[in-house]
Amino acid sequence: MSRITILGSGSWGTGLAVVLASSRRKHQIRQWARDATLAQALETQRENTKYLPGVPLPPCVQVLAKLEEALRDAQFVVCAVPSTHTRAVLVEALHEIPRDASIVSATKGLEPATHFRMSQVISQVLNARFVPRVAVLSGPSFALEAAAGQPTAVVIASQESALAVCLQEEFSGPTFRLYTNDDVLGVELAAAMKNVMAIAAGACQGLGLGSNSLAALITRGLAEMTRLVVALGGKPETLSGLAGMGDLILTCYGKLSRNRHVGFELGQGRSLQEILAEMNMVAEGVGTTAALLALARDNHIELPITQQVHSILHLGNPPREAIRAIMERPLKRE
Repeated sequence: MSRITILGSGSWGTGLAVVLASSRRKHQIRQWARDATLAQALETQRENTKYLPGVPLPPCVQVLAKLEEALRDAQFVVCAVPSTHTRAVLVEALHEIPRDASIVSATKGLEPATHFRMSQVISQVLNARFVPRVAVLSGPSFALEAAAGQPTAVVIASQESALAVCLQEEFSGPTFRLYTNDDVLGVELAAAMKNVMAIAAGACQGLGLGSNSLAALITRGLAEMTRLVVALGGKPETLSGLAGMGDLILTCYGKLSRNRHVGFELGQGRSLQEILAEMNMVAEGVGTTAALLALARDNHIELPITQQVHSILHLGNPPREAIRAIMERPLKRE
């Protein structure tokens, strides 16, 4: 029986706990919650009423508030905390994570201050004690649907093919299918960029624009994602797979998308502060745009959609004006 620890008690951390409990192999699953009150509530009520209501926690899932207890003898550590908090959690957990544990990042974002991908943050922090084996889990996967047992296909990416295959076998289940990939950079950047595109898609829908506009946005958004990934050394084919096109379609069209929700409300004329104040979960795209633009500047890459999303979020540019700026750019070949 494998021992899995999930760091994070939000919707995705809880959803993964539920999904992994039904995988082909038997697991002992511990879920860590920073908030001791939330941990106690999850453990007694057997339901995350705050982040994933209506989904019961399986009996094999134990929820703990102390890192040393949650991480004791863990073979697989899944990090499912927001990108802004990942480094702090790992630093706190540094001396509790077993040296032989495999680390899986399930967070879709970039660290705002450093522009690092999550696998880079994990390696940088844990290298203080040992060289970690790292993989990335990504793809089109709303937590609620995956936890409800709806068929879901995702990607497990690692530069160690043996690790990717191991995790594929450990995590796959009747309704949760994993495909392996060795393009860690491409998978992580695609996951970060699709959140920004979802904000743009939501803004279009909030403005009342139709299918023509959304189709154009998604297509050109994918081209923008591919341009940056390839410039940084990723593989273009990654963007046509689950981590790229698959996740992009999900977050741009799916009503469960937090990033799409932010964009929709912005398109309706509401302020970002007002929208975020009402949300109890993180929309990663809000904090990712600046990091992506910094990467693009460093590599002389144009990201016109990301630039306009940043202008809406952080410079107060009206969504309709941002769309006009994109449409009035110089004409060019596809």
